[in-house]
Amino acid sequence: MKFTSAILLLSPLLASALSFPSSSDRKVLDDQHKVPGSQPLTFCKDPADYILDVHNVDLIPNPPVPGEKLIIRGNGTFNQEIEDGASVYLQVKYGLITLIKQDADMCEQLPKIDIECPIKKGYMEIYKEVNIPRQVPPGKYTVLADVKTKDKEPITCMEAVVVFPR
Repeated sequence: MKFTSAILLLSPLLASALSFPSSSDRKVLDDQHKVPGSQPLTFCKDPADYILDVHNVDLIPNPPVPGEKLIIRGNGTFNQEIEDGASVYLQVKYGLITLIKQDADMCEQLPKIDIECPIKKGYMEIYKEVNIPRQVPPGKYTVLADVKTKDKEPITCMEAVVVFPR
């Protein structure tokens, strides 16, 4: 799975958001921290301290289906403006194999989902259609996105687990 595919898979949080702590600090909590809506997203910790207050995220279909269009709808409120310099740590695993593990400039990635920096304080809605490649190998994919301001304040952190059947 390419970096941009992972971003598009998690574009609700990147579009609504966007020093990284060690990977041991990025553990997903129980269902109490599930992101509201119809999708497999979970917050990495209690979202009360995040700059982004996610109201709802839906994936249609849920789960995504190889060879079909995926519709991503989401909305949330930013409690402060997000300026250039924000970053995202992205990790994609296929089973136990790490495919991607990298830090990226969030503002460089956002135009891929039709958003630009700075992101203004206040309410935001997103809608994005993505074609899921038919050739996605079956298996369990885990995608983690930890998003921080230029001053390393937590914007949001989410993980998604998607299983593509044979």
